[in-house]
Parts: sequence; structure tokens; C-alpha cells
Amino acid sequence: HAYTWACRLSVCFAAKALFCGSTLQTARKMQLRMLLALLLASACDALVAPARRRPGRVALRAASLEFSKYQGLGNDFLLVDNRDAAAPKATPAQAQRLCDRHFGVGADGVIFVMPGDAAHDFRMTIYNSDGSEPEMCGNGIRCLAAYLGELGAAGAPRGRGEAFTIATGAGPIVPLVLPDGRITVDMGEPVLDGPAVPCALAPTDGARVVDAPLEAAGREYRVTAVSMGNPHSVAFVDDAGAVDLAVTGRAVEVNTAAFPEKVNAEFVDVVDAAHVNMVVWERGCGVTLACGTGACAVAVAGVLTGRTERTCEVMLPGGPLSIEWRESDNHVYMTGPAEFVFRGTAELD
Repeated sequence: HAYTWACRLSVCFAAKALFCGSTLQTARKMQLRMLLALLLASACDALVAPARRRPGRVALRAASLEFSKYQGLGNDFLLVDNRDAAAPKATPAQAQRLCDRHFGVGADGVIFVMPGDAAHDFRMTIYNSDGSEPEMCGNGIRCLAAYLGELGAAGAPRGRGEAFTIATGAGPIVPLVLPDGRITVDMGEPVLDGPAVPCALAPTDGARVVDAPLEAAGREYRVTAVSMGNPHSVAFVDDAGAVDLAVTGRAVEVNTAAFPEKVNAEFVDVVDAAHVNMVVWERGCGVTLACGTGACAVAVAGVLTGRTERTCEVMLPGGPLSIEWRESDNHVYMTGPAEFVFRGTAELD
């Protein structure tokens, strides 16, 4: 562009020089001076252009990612069809940026539907909003089961529903999609042996850590350690809604002297033997509106401490989950919703 304009201007100056009686030599000098000035100006613009560019903008994008957003009681996830690739289509760092509620799409995590194998229909990989990879997510696997319907996947008939066997970092999990859209998930057996949770607090009931003292944010709580494939600390309090999760929940999560792999922190008040209220600070996410594995851990802790029955409704900020710790097989069953929000495409950088 600079050369084109220089040529045009040189013609104009040459014509002016001729009509004004200027010599040809003078006209050529003016042409060369103007050409040199425009070329220098163009070079300067090229040097300063990067500084004018907005931070974070890039000229080319490496790839784009198609997703569907789902939520389970306000615990929201971006679901990605990854059945055609062995590795997740986004890195943990990219997932972290996608989950950012101000500069990204906004979510508590990104879930990839990975190829299965002979024993599993699919594999679930999840990255939290901080880029960490948890073993499993209860609300997330309900959302995954709902997303499989969007993908046209058919599960094995079981009763009135369709069942899928999903490989996770916590072992195989089987969600059952019911005709009314709710999803019941067989979460397997709870792990109660303290070191296996893992929890380093002194056992209080055989190898179990039940109502053990734990100091957090200047106050002592009585916590029960339960693993539902990921570690949980359950504390019963007078008023769950009064707990400052950003302070107390965070303090429990990062207490690696008590929980070497960090922990999800639940605080619960009991309404009656069949109803409890729960708030949660999730490991790797912070405050969320719901936590499926946390609700399961709360139900188990309620039975262990004699506060609840084996079937109870756990009320979370996002809504209720029905939890049963079945005595016949020692498995925990979670029933709740998973709802579609929207579809989209995001550019990955």
C-alpha cells in the first residue's frame, strides 16, 4: 500500500513540477523524498502495531471446540464429544480458561466423553475450573448421561430406563436414565478406611474417621471422612448456611496434614432423619451450588453418626438430591436431574 501511494503521489508532484516550470531533476528529487517518507512511515506502523493490539488477542487460532452446556442443580459443565480421539480435545489450561465466568464460557468443569473399551461404554475425563483432574463427579456424570442422549447413544435396557457403564478415575460408574429425565447413578460402595480416603486423622471407629476433631479457621469441627471415589470431609453444624465457605471451606480443603490429597468440604445441618441441608466447598472449584459425590458422602456420614436414615433427601443450594445407602449391596444410589442449557463453539488458544 505504501508503494502504491508513493507512486501516485510521485506522478502528482511530477505534473505539478512540469506545469510550474520546475526542472525534471527537481521533480525526481521530490518523488524520491516522498517515497522514502512513506516507506519509513509504513515501517514505523509495523513496529508499533503489536503494542496497539489488545492484550490476549491473537491473529490465528489453533482450533475450535464444540460443546454442549449442561447443569445438575446449578453445578454446570461443558460436555465435549471426544469419542473419536484418545486424548482430550482441550488441555487443562484451556479448560481452565473456558470455565472462567468472566473471560470464558463459564462452568465448574469440562467433561470429555472418551472412547470406551470391552467393559465400558465410554470413559469420562473431567477437568475442574482450576485445571485439576478429579477422579469423578456425581453431578457431572448425570450431565454426561443426559448428553449421551443428545449424541444418540443408546444404553442397555434396565427396568424402565437405559443404563450406561462409564469408566472413571474412581472405577466403573453406572448411570440409569429414567423416563422422566431424572438419572439414578449407582455410585458404588463408599470407602471408609481412613488411610484409603485418604485421611490422616486418628481413627475413631475401628479404621474409620467418624466425628473426629478438626480445627479450621479458628474453630473446632467434628468431621467424618468418606471417599466416593474422591475424598470428602463431612461436618455437622447447627446452621449450614451460616458457614463462611470461602474461609472455612478453603481451610479444610487445603489442610493436607489431615487430608494429604486435599478434600471436598461439606457442612450439614439436620432437619430430620430423612432431610438435611448441605453446603459445599469443592476441591479444585470452590463454592458450587451442588456436589453429587458430596451429597452421597453426607448420607453415609449421617448413617455412621446416627443422624439420618439410609434414604434421605439432601437439600443443596441448587436443589434436592435423593440419596440411598442400600444395605443389601452396600452401594450408594443418587437420583437427581441433569438439564441441557445451550450449545456453542469456543476458540482455543
